[in-house]
Amino acid sequence: MDIIYRPIGVIHSPFADIREMPIQPTGKSSASGTAELLPEFVEGLRDLDGFTHVILIYHLHKVSSTQLTVRPFLSSETHGVFATRAPTRPNPIGISIVRLLSIEKNVLHLGNLDVLDGSPLLDVKPYVPEFDTPPDAQAGWLEHAQARAKTTKSDDRFG
Repeated sequence: MDIIYRPIGVIHSPFADIREMPIQPTGKSSASGTAELLPEFVEGLRDLDGFTHVILIYHLHKVSSTQLTVRPFLSSETHGVFATRAPTRPNPIGISIVRLLSIEKNVLHLGNLDVLDGSPLLDVKPYVPEFDTPPDAQAGWLEHAQARAKTTKSDDRFG
């Protein structure tokens, strides 16, 4: 079975080089940028302006391989790719929760962006704290490492 997605737009960011990107949108080096939707999808943005954050779902267009075990940025040990946010996944799909600063026609102005410039945008969903933040969530092996995500940048291990 083939599953085919077509981009609804493109993400623009200051990150042209994968080695300079933050590894998460909460990182200190995250930046402002935009998501430019194709004109035919503008109507789908109606009522999104009341949200402070959105979930971007995008294609990791510079990923050229799949690895089922990886050494992620916040660990010196190898983990299964599904227990990480590493980009070398069987389906190179990225997600980021970013700040929605404003909407201007078909352009979302965003803050806290951690996405490579030119990434094809597949979908935008509103972030809803009541739905998206389970009170009993645990972070597995990342529990002790997650604070370092704010200062860690990407390198070329997955590029």
